[in-house]
Amino acid sequence: MPHGTARRGPDLAAALFVLAVGLLAAWQTAIIPPSPIYAQVGPKFVPALIAAVLLVLGAGLTIVALRRGWSQDIEELQDAAPLNLRALGLLLAGLLANLVLIEPLGFTIAASAQFVLVAAAFGSRAILRNLVIAFIVSLSAYGLFVKGLGVNIGAGVVESLIFGAPF
Repeated sequence: MPHGTARRGPDLAAALFVLAVGLLAAWQTAIIPPSPIYAQVGPKFVPALIAAVLLVLGAGLTIVALRRGWSQDIEELQDAAPLNLRALGLLLAGLLANLVLIEPLGFTIAASAQFVLVAAAFGSRAILRNLVIAFIVSLSAYGLFVKGLGVNIGAGVVESLIFGAPF
């Protein structure tokens, strides 16, 4: 077996995953309804840009994985720490929290919960500090999107109290 052949399977799987995420992003971008107002940069621009980057990256990774794989070139992989299941669980919990909370409670609370869980996944133990930062950043982002761009990203309890958004 040539050097690195055993590593091609995981490398190819990762490359195809990036390619699949790019295709999913492109499909989801294609079904975004056009904006009723004229804008040089519409609501599809950034998602389309991200989809294009993911597709190019996925294609490049696939080519490298099929040729020789890339992970054998990374010496740090041999000395890498084992998978941190707690951190992975907190990351997934953050994503799930956002999905579950955004509809009933709104963007600010959902994004704040996600921020705190992701910060904990990266080792932060300052929960109250993270919550304050998350609340300020999330509420500011909501205000910029809704008041500045006219894009509703999920009004909820907090947004209705501060911005008078319909809840």
